[in-house]
Amino acid sequence: MTDGGRRGRRAFIGSFTAAGGPGVVAAAVDADSGALTVLSGVDCVPDPSYLALAPDGDTLYAVSETAEGAVAAYRVHGDKPEPLGPPVPVGAGPTHLSLFAGHVLTADYGSGSVTAVPVRPDGTLAGSPSGQLRHTGSGPHERRQQGPHAHQIQPDPSGRWAVSVDLGTDSVRVCTLDDGRPELHREIALRPGSGPRHLAFHPDGTHAYVLNELTPTVTVCRWDAESGALKPLAETQVLPGAPAGDAAYPSGIVTSPDGRFVWTATRGEDVLSVLAVEGEGLRLVGTVPCGGHWPRAIAEAGGYLYVANERSGDVTWFALDPATGIPRPGGSLSVTAASCVVFD
Repeated sequence: MTDGGRRGRRAFIGSFTAAGGPGVVAAAVDADSGALTVLSGVDCVPDPSYLALAPDGDTLYAVSETAEGAVAAYRVHGDKPEPLGPPVPVGAGPTHLSLFAGHVLTADYGSGSVTAVPVRPDGTLAGSPSGQLRHTGSGPHERRQQGPHAHQIQPDPSGRWAVSVDLGTDSVRVCTLDDGRPELHREIALRPGSGPRHLAFHPDGTHAYVLNELTPTVTVCRWDAESGALKPLAETQVLPGAPAGDAAYPSGIVTSPDGRFVWTATRGEDVLSVLAVEGEGLRLVGTVPCGGHWPRAIAEAGGYLYVANERSGDVTWFALDPATGIPRPGGSLSVTAASCVVFD
């Protein structure tokens, strides 16, 4: 979005205020170098760990990743996000959100649910949710899969379906909205104990890549937007060797705009993995250090890959080689307890 040709691209960074984070940070993006420069910050809800921007770029939404759980809205016409009304309660411990069919949908990790909150025409949130879908089930991991843990919710490329990824039940759910209520259309089982965390669609809308947190792999799936069906095909390792013990925790995944590469981040190992798309499969090209510690989320923008490193408290950026997909270090911005970065 631009303002009379004056303003360039902006980044918005979420953080964990309980760990000293500044809340929501707005930053300017240098188109030539990818560098970020802080414009402002606002600390009005606790732990705004994940953010989503409205398509028109005027309104920003944030989950409040607390035991109670909430979602908040901000106007972002200028360089400083301005709160739009009080936060709206959702499920417990929301970790992700997206916009779908006139609603904000949240993935509530703690309660294992997806919550829908209507968005008014001016971008503000209705005072209460319009519906909630509670997941059921469990998995074989004794500590992490005792019950459902919805970790991500996003629309598919066609805009017809909302897709939620559940770490606790080893499954992906395809949903619709019925009068504001999330309704289950289909649940797709993945390998038991894989612990799916996040999903990224191929730009052509025919495949989806599910990053698994409990095993460092990506599950390649075929996606049929007509029927809302996801079919697992194969798993690909995101690390060249198995880490010792329970020490690698994949977190974020994105696809390149041209559909040739998939990038993932893995905490503990603190690396970015480059995977080449080859037909209906992936091939691990290699890994590079993420430039910080505990990379919680990644994003691609303008030919650069950005990494929110939670425990080192920074956002690092990398220039992407268009031929090989390999990220080359560019720089970093200090943001305590950084948890995600999104772009307008």
